[in-house]
Amino acid sequence: MALIEIRGVSTVFGPRPHDALAQVQAGMDKTALLATGHTLALHDIDLDIEAGEFFVIMGLSGSGKSTLVRHVNRLVDPTAGRITIDGDDVLALDAKALVALRRQRLAMVFQGFGLLDHLRVVDNVAFGLELRGVGSAQRTERAMYWIERVALHGYEHHYPAELSGGMRQRVGLARALCSDTDIILMDEAFSALDPLIRSQLQVDLLRLQAELGRTIIFITHDLDEALRLGSRLAILRDGRVIQVGTPQEVLMRPADEHVAAFVREVHRARALPISAALSPWPAGEPMPPVERAVHADSSMEQVLPLLVGRRGPLAVRRGDTIIGQVSTQAVRDLLARPV
Repeated sequence: MALIEIRGVSTVFGPRPHDALAQVQAGMDKTALLATGHTLALHDIDLDIEAGEFFVIMGLSGSGKSTLVRHVNRLVDPTAGRITIDGDDVLALDAKALVALRRQRLAMVFQGFGLLDHLRVVDNVAFGLELRGVGSAQRTERAMYWIERVALHGYEHHYPAELSGGMRQRVGLARALCSDTDIILMDEAFSALDPLIRSQLQVDLLRLQAELGRTIIFITHDLDEALRLGSRLAILRDGRVIQVGTPQEVLMRPADEHVAAFVREVHRARALPISAALSPWPAGEPMPPVERAVHADSSMEQVLPLLVGRRGPLAVRRGDTIIGQVSTQAVRDLLARPV
């Protein structure tokens, strides 16, 4: 059983959502529904999200992605469907149980930072622990640890208004990590930042995720960001899931012309891991030392300079184990393959 299961989730906004949903199920399309004063945000969503997975939900504005992530912590309730966490029906929780779920298992990082302007950085970071009743000394110690980890040491006594946008987003990330929940929801968390800061935060988040193994649901409209961060992606269009897969699957086997149009402009060498061009290590051939192998998750762009002018293949490792090899020709063939 997946950690989070989403089954048959549909959401309609308007004065009579259940009646409107019945009309959709009878065949009314989204445009016709608008004329009745209702908006179909999501329709019949099924998703499984595994523990420790970096799951990205990607789509253009109006695709329903932000509505979907807000259903997981019930900031918004769907019109129909079921959402479970560890088998517990989130939509059936009473107010007390829902508060407990949000405090103990779920943290959220918002696009607009969501910080409390009257609190210093250290108090913003510790806020989730304060809600749980953790003592002042312990929560300050934990907050200072995460302030250090997200490179904000020295700013702990500043207020949000005194920080840049990138620094405020680091505070939001530190708060989510300090809350020590196993699930983190991130809704367009980096989209308001300039490209350099955004890229650095992506690197930092991947590093922390590799170390911590939290379950992250990350919302974005940027396909490059989705491919860089996600272990799996769900692509939404007009409130429906049109493809779920690994970055490699989405790039190389798009489900329809809509997805294909997205991926045609993607910088494949930057988005694909070198393991996408992996072949087995030849039987009987001696293996080089592990420290001379490249990591399987390195991008092709990172590895290509090591292949230029090289006579033989390059060993690829995962952890301390060599799992295969890549050659210059295999990488070139993959990058040249038409969508």
